[in-house]
Amino acid sequence: MRRLLGSHPSDAGGIAMAARRAVSAGMTTLQVFTAPPTYYGDKAGMKADKAAKFHAALSEGGINPGDVLVHAAYVLNTASPEEEKAMRARAGLTKELERTQALGALGCCFHPGSAVTSDPERAAIQVGETIRHAVQSVAGTARVLVENTAGAGKTMGRTAEEIALMLAQVPSEFRHRTGYGLDTCHLFAAGHDIASSADALRGVLDRFEQVIGEPPAFFHLNDSQHPLASNKDRHALLGEGAIGAAPFQWLLADPRAAGVPCILETPHDYDEVADDASDADTADLRMMQLLRAWTGAGTP
Repeated sequence: MRRLLGSHPSDAGGIAMAARRAVSAGMTTLQVFTAPPTYYGDKAGMKADKAAKFHAALSEGGINPGDVLVHAAYVLNTASPEEEKAMRARAGLTKELERTQALGALGCCFHPGSAVTSDPERAAIQVGETIRHAVQSVAGTARVLVENTAGAGKTMGRTAEEIALMLAQVPSEFRHRTGYGLDTCHLFAAGHDIASSADALRGVLDRFEQVIGEPPAFFHLNDSQHPLASNKDRHALLGEGAIGAAPFQWLLADPRAAGVPCILETPHDYDEVADDASDADTADLRMMQLLRAWTGAGTP
């Protein structure tokens, strides 16, 4: 089976340039934003020529659009108790799905947000209702995928039970267009022991699969700058943080990682990238070399 290994490259110059940077690193998947991540994007569409350029860039490296992951805007708080913010987040997530569908991508992942002052159970149900609205509003195959969180404050999605409750709000006929993914830094920061042994990591994955009823649809591969149960979402290069190298090798050996996007969101060496520069970031190149070595994927 072809391994889906990639990162979230810089999109300086547009998402087609992000795809070219992925291709230059020999990636077989990648993650992109379809609109600026610090805005709701609730009115932004996807122009046909932009999608066509993106697809042309993907084809240069043989990347299937259906293996691409879209990351939703960070500002969408679908769990907010404030009606105006919640409704705008709902509109934003729906537009995210619309743009994802226009690209023919696998799906869009999103952080559920914070319950702030509200009851967490009620907040989880509200997040699920927002997911339901999105998939019922946008026809197609693109999926809405909940990303687990590091668990700071009252952020939602730190446990399998919370994610299961969110997805339970989606009618069975739309359930195939939803799902979830696991970020390793978030798991570790939320207190899930994925680093002490291969059995411990497998147990965490087993629990999420058993409680939610399906395996993850993607993985974000990030080491952590902070210790277990810190609730701090600060990513580190693989093997250079508190998680260490071995757990990523255990994860990549698990069958659940074999057929889904495994995306690096690790720090880059360069903060600024020229719009016309198609070379991959050197940190991404190093991390991709590690991933290929750990999976036996070979050179690009």
